[in-house]
Amino acid sequence: MSAGYGQVPVLSDLSFDVRAGECVALLGSNGAGKTTTLSVLSGLLRPTAGTIRFDGADILREPPYRLVTRGLVQVPEGRRIFPDLLVRENLAVGAHGRGGADPADIERVYTLFPVLRQRANQRGGTLSGGEQQMLAVGRALMARPKLLMLDEPSLGLAPMIVEQLFETIRLLKAEVTILLVEQNVHLVAGIVDRAYVLQKGRVVREGRGADLAQADWVREAYLGTGLD
Repeated sequence: MSAGYGQVPVLSDLSFDVRAGECVALLGSNGAGKTTTLSVLSGLLRPTAGTIRFDGADILREPPYRLVTRGLVQVPEGRRIFPDLLVRENLAVGAHGRGGADPADIERVYTLFPVLRQRANQRGGTLSGGEQQMLAVGRALMARPKLLMLDEPSLGLAPMIVEQLFETIRLLKAEVTILLVEQNVHLVAGIVDRAYVLQKGRVVREGRGADLAQADWVREAYLGTGLD
């Protein structure tokens, strides 16, 4: 697919796949097109060309709310929770497309993130950054995703919180297919099955997760040299 903003192209003939049961990463320096890719997949930005298939169906023209009901759910960069709603109300919003929150789903989120149970009646805006990120992930899980897309989940968080969050992502791998955008290559290397490196809006390399931390071509991608 190709996409951009106005007359500014960002993605150019981008092509990749995520297979059921996988955890796949999109890597690259700032401006490589990673967040734009998720915006297109979520229906928030229309591509200028290309095809997108999800779970066997062409979803190119589907509106965002319908994609969520299909099971394609994004946790956006910057969390974007509802600061004036209580934690439990934020979680309930995640299940809106399914007609309401299932108590079993709420219990599952509280089991994954015990601190959210403690903060259930606290407004989202009063949580710490790490707690807000947990809430954003929990809200997405309330939609029962088939594909969970995480955009920079470690951004701005303390190392201890990042470690806890990625341990949860590791647990989620057994339950849901994951597409992960993340700057921290070392974190990603211990979790993902495969990774694609983006540069100037196109895929320039694909590799196994276990190879990422030691791969010269990953370092080159972040420096923006040596891959053209």
